[in-house]
Amino acid sequence: MIPIVTPAEMAAIDAAAPEPVEELIERAGSALARTALGMLGGSYGRRVTVLAGKGSNGADGRAAARRLTLRGVRVAVVDAGNAPASLPAAHLAVDAAYGTGLRRPYCPPAPTPLIDMPGQTAPILAADIPSGVDGLTGEIHGHAWAADQTLTFGALKPGLLLHPGTRHCGQVTVAPVGLDVSRARTHLITADDVSGWLPVRPAEAHKWQTACWVIAGSPGMTGAAHLAATAALRGGSGYVRLSTPGLDCDPAAPTEAVGWRLPAENWAEVVDADDHSRFKAMLVGPGLGRHPNTVQAVRDLAAKIQLPLVIDGDGLCALGPDAPEVLARRTGPTVLTPHDGEYRMLTGEAAGHDRFAAARSLAGAAGALVLLKGPTTVVADPNGAAVAIANGDARLATAGTGDVLAGLICGLLSSGTEPLEAAAAAAWLHGQAAAARPPAAMAASDLLFALPAAWEAAAQQKAAP
Repeated sequence: MIPIVTPAEMAAIDAAAPEPVEELIERAGSALARTALGMLGGSYGRRVTVLAGKGSNGADGRAAARRLTLRGVRVAVVDAGNAPASLPAAHLAVDAAYGTGLRRPYCPPAPTPLIDMPGQTAPILAADIPSGVDGLTGEIHGHAWAADQTLTFGALKPGLLLHPGTRHCGQVTVAPVGLDVSRARTHLITADDVSGWLPVRPAEAHKWQTACWVIAGSPGMTGAAHLAATAALRGGSGYVRLSTPGLDCDPAAPTEAVGWRLPAENWAEVVDADDHSRFKAMLVGPGLGRHPNTVQAVRDLAAKIQLPLVIDGDGLCALGPDAPEVLARRTGPTVLTPHDGEYRMLTGEAAGHDRFAAARSLAGAAGALVLLKGPTTVVADPNGAAVAIANGDARLATAGTGDVLAGLICGLLSSGTEPLEAAAAAAWLHGQAAAARPPAAMAASDLLFALPAAWEAAAQQKAAP
């Protein structure tokens, strides 16, 4: 996992470093210069414009300028506080104006013209973060250049991953400049992480070892139930029981799912009376509807059943702002999967720009793992640990994809995967499956066919030397 630290945390890490500030600046400048040379394709005949502020970000840029000059690059250093409207033409521009500390609106000069290419602008390399992008939230203060590459120092910053800031960062690389970021509470999930979390069935496995129960859908509205149940199978469940309260027969249900009748009312009592101890995880909520009887049944279920429980969709609506009180009686792990609207329903307020803080706040209040959906998905546990999953995109902004994600989490939980790892791995696989589909015209059911290949690719990465 790649560490993520806030600007305040990074300032504390910088201050605690045993090396003098001048040494850290030289390391950052060296890394910046190496990246610039790679973007230039060499140094001979090249020109670079460095927009440098008066703070540490500008010092990094000036250190890079000195090193580039020693390599034969012709460098123009422009003071960001007194920059002209137009900058000297160059083959590359380095944005080292203000970094993560900027809070006031920023109006940069026009992008650097590209030498010998009228009307085109030079590629941009941002030092730490594009100036104007909030390092904590990804908000844009005024305006910001759109970098082709961003070289960030020591660890990722939240603003590099959160929208809209991430759209200004281009390819992001972390330069390890010797800072101790081992105590970071937040991390970015990679394919390597997921490969280590995927369950492997032993030779003596049987279906009940990884069984889960999906309670979803309502009469006439069974699509969510079908998507979730199939996703649970794709997520590693050897046996999926599917119940749609009030529906006696569902001929269109997935062939592999085992239908189990539940009454339209008081169905939590029936579930509690059943021998549910054979199941390893349960999912409740997708497509259930919001009838008062359903609301009460979801609440009763959450309080009575102590299996690992994923609550999604209408299940979240049933909890509403009483979620902390309802879930306080649980002893088993709980995973909540809100999008922004459901987050507001649960907390009474918008998630806001600092999505890591939002997910942590709900997780702490509810005593549950929270997966906050978005362009960058955030998973937080009640103890304050959080991870980001940044491989999803707008392909997932279509009906039913959340049902697939919920089922996938349930499947991984039923296989014994730890809750935070199950939620994070599911979100990552979800994003990879979407990336395998065309940019437009994707339906949620397409993910179900793409998930095995995404899983296999991650598993092969684990096997690779």
